[in-house]
Amino acid sequence: ESTDIKTRAFAELFQEYPEHLPAILRHHRENLGVSRYKKFAWIYKELLKKPVTETLLDALGARFSQIVYEQILRAPFVPGARETLAACASRDVPVFIISGTPHDELTRILEARGLLPYVTQAWGTPTEKREAIRHIRSRFGFDPSEMLFVGDGMSDYRAATGEGIPFLARDTGPEATDWRGLGVPSVPDLTCLASLSPGQSLTLTSPDDGIPPLIVTLKNGQAR
Repeated sequence: ESTDIKTRAFAELFQEYPEHLPAILRHHRENLGVSRYKKFAWIYKELLKKPVTETLLDALGARFSQIVYEQILRAPFVPGARETLAACASRDVPVFIISGTPHDELTRILEARGLLPYVTQAWGTPTEKREAIRHIRSRFGFDPSEMLFVGDGMSDYRAATGEGIPFLARDTGPEATDWRGLGVPSVPDLTCLASLSPGQSLTLTSPDDGIPPLIVTLKNGQAR
């Protein structure tokens, strides 16, 4: 549960620009999963109208990491997330993490929270999400229909749909993406995935009858 932590970090990082904070936070929320460095550059170029240098971006990134790192280590897991990871590991289902967090920081977080044993491979920025998906398919030989992308931001959705992979949205609350408006199945947490057994199918429906259900089946150690 790191979304609110990162939102507060943006607010703290740019607190000297109160007139721009609503736009800064809106941009952050509308671009969950996008590299923080791309957001910094957008803020300086589009809102603050100030020059952007690599030195400035590095300084902002270091300060942002300092603000969020310890908080993320203490943050609660999304309900069902750890159980789903453990279940996948016990059933030989490969799990990949593709994140907008810088790669080195992501690896440190996964290690500190004891999650590395559950993860087949992880990618953080600067690797783009679609690039990571292509790497997974190339290395492991998966067809898009044999994969499931679970995410909470538009960058996740665009990466999955751009590569033809079924997408399940995790709804993070009232300020989240309007998944229903996009016709995307969503769940409030991941408890529904934790109990999925080989050969069992799970049908995920939406409150909106116009959204087709997403059927997830575990076959031969793979989520399809």
